[in-house]
Amino acid sequence: MAEATPILDFQSVQIARHEHIIFEDFSLQLAAGEFVYLTGPVGIGKSTLLKTVYAEVPIKQGHARVLDIDLVKISRRMLPALRRRIGIVFQDFRLLPDQDVYSNLDIILRAFGVSRGADRKARIQEALHEVGLERKDYKYPHELSGGEQQRVCIARALIGNPDLILADEPTGNLDVENGLATVELLHHVAKERGTAVLMATHNRVVLERFPARCIEMEGL
Repeated sequence: MAEATPILDFQSVQIARHEHIIFEDFSLQLAAGEFVYLTGPVGIGKSTLLKTVYAEVPIKQGHARVLDIDLVKISRRMLPALRRRIGIVFQDFRLLPDQDVYSNLDIILRAFGVSRGADRKARIQEALHEVGLERKDYKYPHELSGGEQQRVCIARALIGNPDLILADEPTGNLDVENGLATVELLHHVAKERGTAVLMATHNRVVLERFPARCIEMEGL
């Protein structure tokens, strides 16, 4: 049986930002449904690497494919096709403050071209059920706790049925209890949905409580 193609395949990649080389000869593979941590001190470049996967930061040289798209040769025309298959969970939530939870998710589905209101409603209800917020659909961000806001962010990342989720320090603005609950939910997503998760963190409590393959990042 042929070996499955990795969701992410970086080999001997050089990553630079503003002409400053951050990583030299960096390699990483990520399989479908796999959960991998990127660890290292603050400022080492974990967020930059995630932006590279999302094709926001260009790759200078090396082999880099994400969801079978060549990031070295990717054109602007191909960016939407890549990004529709990737969900992102931010540290600072980035919810629209003047929109309720339902509308924050509905905007994403409209952008994805889901035109039928009934289809959008069903997918929103499914996503909110998965993150345990079925009764919070018409709450505004300021009416939610930090943990609840992060769960909305995970629902937003899931709403497009992505193959890969990038989580950038998702526990950074949460207390210990809510942080652990957030990571537990992301592990559940990887296991039950088969969605690959690449999570940047320097939270050692998380690493001990929910062990997974860990890539220790080292800058130049």
